[in-house]
Amino acid sequence: MTFTMKTLAAAAALTLAIAVSGCRHAEPAAEASEVAWTSGTLKVPADSPMLKQIRREQVAEEDLATDEVIAPGKIEANPNRVSKVVAPVAGRVARVLVAVGDAVRQGQPLFTIDSPDADAATSTHLQADATVTQARATLAKAQADSERSKDLFEHNAIAKKEVLSADSALAQAQAALDQALASREQAERRLSVLGLSPRDFKQQVSVRSPLSGKVLDLSVVPGEYRNDTSAPLMTIADLSTVWVSSQVPETYIRFIQPHEKVEISLVAYPDETFEGRVLQIADTVDPQTRTVKVHAELDNRNGRFRPEMFGSIHHIESTTRMPVVPAGAVIEGDGHATVFVEPAPGTFQERTVVIGKRAGDRVRVISGLKAGETVVVDGAMLLSGLQKKPA
Repeated sequence: MTFTMKTLAAAAALTLAIAVSGCRHAEPAAEASEVAWTSGTLKVPADSPMLKQIRREQVAEEDLATDEVIAPGKIEANPNRVSKVVAPVAGRVARVLVAVGDAVRQGQPLFTIDSPDADAATSTHLQADATVTQARATLAKAQADSERSKDLFEHNAIAKKEVLSADSALAQAQAALDQALASREQAERRLSVLGLSPRDFKQQVSVRSPLSGKVLDLSVVPGEYRNDTSAPLMTIADLSTVWVSSQVPETYIRFIQPHEKVEISLVAYPDETFEGRVLQIADTVDPQTRTVKVHAELDNRNGRFRPEMFGSIHHIESTTRMPVVPAGAVIEGDGHATVFVEPAPGTFQERTVVIGKRAGDRVRVISGLKAGETVVVDGAMLLSGLQKKPA
C-alpha cells in the first residue's frame, strides 16, 4: 500500500512538470500568433520582441559599372629595365662582388675577369699608336719632298713628272696617316669598353652594372673559366616599376585603350586596390584562348610588388545609377528573387524583384524597388518562415 501511494505521488509530480514545460514551450507560439498576414501584408505589433530581431535599411542608389573588364593577371619585371649581364671577354673569373638580392647602382663593379684579351687590346693600342707616329713622319717627309720638287720645277731643274710623283707620295702618306688614326681610335674605344688603361699589361677586366636595380639571378663563382661571351652570368632588373600582364577576352578588348588607368588587385594584398596604366596591347589574338595580352605599368618604388605575384585587373568603361540593397535582403529561390518591404512601421510586404550582378556585398536591383524605400536587410528569412496564406 505504501509503495502504491508513493508511485501515484511520483506520477502526479511528473504530470505537473510536463504540463509546466508545455506551457513554457507554448510562449513562442503565442508570440507568433501576434503576427498576422492580411491580404499579403505581414503585421507585427510595435511591442513585439520580434521587431528587435529585424534590421531595416533604406534602398540606396549607387553609380555601378555596366560595361567592365575583369581579367586575371600576374606581375612581371619591366622588360625594358632588365639586363642579362655577360662577360665581354673570355677568361677566368677572378672575383664576384655581388650576391643574389643585392641592390646595385649603375656603374657599380659586379665581377672581374683575368683575360689574355685584355693584354691583346693593350698591345693593339700601342701598335696603333706607333703606326700613327710613323705615318706622321712619313707625311712630313712627303710634304717636304713635294715642296722641293715644285721649287726645282719652277727653276726648270726637274721634269713635270717628278712633281706629280712627289704629289702622289704626299697623298699616299696622308691616307696612311688617316688610316693609322682610325685604327688607334678603334683600339682606344676597345680599351674604354673594357675599362682598361692604355699602357698597362696584366689588367683585370671589371664588368659594371648597366643599370640600377637588384640582382635577380647569379650563375658564376670565382675561379670559373668562361669562354662563351654570349651566356648570361647574372640578371639585374630595375623593379621601381613593374608590369601586370593579363589575358583579356577578345570580346572585351574594345573597352581597353593605351594609357588608360586600370585598377589592380593582388592576392598578396586582398584588402587593397592599386592604380596602373595600360602601356601595351598585343597586336594579335591567342588562337587557343581567344584572348589579347595587355600590359599595365605599376609604380613599385616602395618595393611591395614582386614578379610572379598573382592578381587581376579591373577596368570600368561606363556606369549607371541604380538601386542597391545588401545581399542579406534578397531571398532567392524557384527562379525568382524577393525582398521584404516595410511601407509602414511593423508592416511588411513581400515583393518580387529583378536583380543583377553583385557589387561587393551589395546587389543591383534592376526592377521592383525604388530608392528611399525601406527593406529588411537582416531577418528576411524569419519573416518568410512566418508567412501564412489567408483562408
